[in-house]
Amino acid sequence: MKFLDWYVKIAVVSALIGGSMELFMIKTGFYDKVTVLESEKRAWENAPEAQAVREALNPWRNHGSEAKKSS
Repeated sequence: MKFLDWYVKIAVVSALIGGSMELFMIKTGFYDKVTVLESEKRAWENAPEAQAVREALNPWRNHGSEAKKSS
């Protein structure tokens, strides 16, 4: 318990920094922007165009299933 005061000081400073970061993100509308971006990302990922791109960019998508069928 020799360095207990240092641990308390570090904990208090860390809590203050974290709290100020959260306050800054709330005041600037960060969470609203992230929510919009995440919903747009999910909408794109579920779109037929995104599925076509994933299939076109993954030449090994059926490789494992074909190997299992032939054995």
